[in-house]
Amino acid sequence: MLLTYFDTMPRRLLALTAGVCVALLAFGLYLQHVVGLEPCPMCIVQRYALVLVAIVAGVTALASRKPVLIVGAGLMLLVAGFGAFVAARQSFLQWYPPEVTSCGRDFYGMIETFPLQRAIPMIFKGGGDCTKVDWTFLGGSIANWSFVCFAIISLVALTLVTRLARQR
Repeated sequence: MLLTYFDTMPRRLLALTAGVCVALLAFGLYLQHVVGLEPCPMCIVQRYALVLVAIVAGVTALASRKPVLIVGAGLMLLVAGFGAFVAARQSFLQWYPPEVTSCGRDFYGMIETFPLQRAIPMIFKGGGDCTKVDWTFLGGSIANWSFVCFAIISLVALTLVTRLARQR
């Protein structure tokens, strides 16, 4: 059965969303490994959320049945909403830093202090300061732009869910 253009539109949008998430993750890795910015624990959580959105969007884009598309877009909405919440919380911490910040431990301190089986999970929690703004673009920090990206992904997912649910 040949799919019409309108039947493939949600799948193309999901594939585009997965591609954008992969590009954002690649940019984050560029900032970490080339520019030398240390990700904080909240940045790592946002990366995990982007990975989950990319996986859900990519797998859902492969589906052709409407119920699968609706569930996938709904799941994408939940994960992107969680990512937006974490990014908004980090933005708030950057705008109104607390008196004492504690976002993670120093990388070398973790390796020297803890056994390897405890240090490796700590490494993936990040070690940077969540309130520190190391990089900006057009006046927005990485957390601000992350929130914008998650909000756009959430709107795309919400639009997909509502339009697919309304179709007969």
